[in-house]
Amino acid sequence: MIWWLFAACVLATIPAGLRWLRVAQREHYLPSAVATFAGRWWTSGPANLSLLGLMLIGLVGSWWSIWWAFLVPAAQVGPVGLSIKGRSSPLAWTARLRRVSVLAGILASAVFGYGAAIGSAFFLAIGVFLLPALVDLALLAMGPVEQMLGNRWVDQAAARLKTSGAKVVAITGSYGKTTTKQYVAHLLAGRFRVVASPASFNNRMGLARAINEHLLPGTEVFVAEMGTYGPGEIDQLTRWIRPDVAAMVAIGPVHLERFRDEERIVTAKAEILDRAGVGVISVDHPLLSRLAADRAERMEVITVSGEGSAARVSVGYGVVRVDGTEVGEVPSDVFGVNLATAIGVGLALGVGPSEMTSRLGGLPRPEHRQTVSISQRGFTVIDDTFNSNPAGARAALGLLERSVDGGRKVVVTPGMVELGPRQHQENVSFAADSSIRADDLVIVGRTNRGALLEGSGKGPASVTVVSSRQEAVDWVRDHLGPGDAVLYENDLPDHYP
Repeated sequence: MIWWLFAACVLATIPAGLRWLRVAQREHYLPSAVATFAGRWWTSGPANLSLLGLMLIGLVGSWWSIWWAFLVPAAQVGPVGLSIKGRSSPLAWTARLRRVSVLAGILASAVFGYGAAIGSAFFLAIGVFLLPALVDLALLAMGPVEQMLGNRWVDQAAARLKTSGAKVVAITGSYGKTTTKQYVAHLLAGRFRVVASPASFNNRMGLARAINEHLLPGTEVFVAEMGTYGPGEIDQLTRWIRPDVAAMVAIGPVHLERFRDEERIVTAKAEILDRAGVGVISVDHPLLSRLAADRAERMEVITVSGEGSAARVSVGYGVVRVDGTEVGEVPSDVFGVNLATAIGVGLALGVGPSEMTSRLGGLPRPEHRQTVSISQRGFTVIDDTFNSNPAGARAALGLLERSVDGGRKVVVTPGMVELGPRQHQENVSFAADSSIRADDLVIVGRTNRGALLEGSGKGPASVTVVSSRQEAVDWVRDHLGPGDAVLYENDLPDHYP
């Protein structure tokens, strides 16, 4: 009978393993992420809680009878809602994923083989139950291997960048990196041949690929967006992508799940300044203001503000000021701190203020970041689905209010994630603001449902709960018409419950 259980465990592990591998890929192969998401999924709703209960009963019962252990592989029909293929984030069989899957398979086979050899039903069952942890263990073990395998491409990119002679602009921040990168590329294009890293290619391998594939001969400025999930990552990037100008855009409670507090975020992201010739730093946040004052003692610092505050470059109240002098007007749909930072970068590279402000009318609008369109049914759609920070969410609510004159205002959101200990309260606050400033709040999914429902009671808005983004879109189409507006605030990929 033990071999029948062995076969059941192996068969159940195949679809379950594919689910957890997809989560690993979507979470950038970070060890511990799979177990974290497994905990969220198995506790997300009555169906999955019931399946979790069956697994626990099977584990305990396997000490007395092998039949109980069969409940554990049977429960792998779940988690309900977490698909193998994925809708918004399908599994992609990259070389890296194949390596991780092979190692995870070897680890699971070793556990099952040992359990069968010693005749332990519990050992077989616990191997299935701990499959997410085995995937995490594979990710941890493969980390050094992936680092080594990537060295070839990184070395090639470093050599290519050095040979080009291009000036390097490096940009980081809790949010606003991509928008600022696009603004910088646009403003500098009037003077230089500029190449910017595409999309969100902001880690080691993404930037190596960006340089190897996009840095053309004759490039004069390379603009690199740099992200980080922990201390030391940006330091490693700037060792081979040495910035001439380094910019810090904004700091907020994004990725607090990993950093725990904003001080650690600033410390990690400030590594971008360590090898730079000039630092461009937003002073709108107290932590960044202190950082700018500290770094000014050791390097040239250009201070910027997107709130009209005192700084060398100030954007606010509809105008741009450089060194206290008004140099241009700000288009209505421009993000202030991103523009101020981009102008500061231009100053660091010797571009005159008037040369940059002459190009303000053509500033690009980043996709899915407060982009406004009119639907076929005549209502206004504000797409802010790439935003997941409280400051941006508040700004989007203001845009929603300005977009409607007497019509119905709707907010559709799954809430914000990766805010660590502040996630619950930030979502409560956002829902409270939405319930006051909008007529309807449509809550999507389960991840932040409790917090959003708690906050929604602060105002008179009607509340609708749906399980998926598509259900929300269908609701909007059924209820809105000309003169109305909807704000889609954030959109979680479907590996979130």
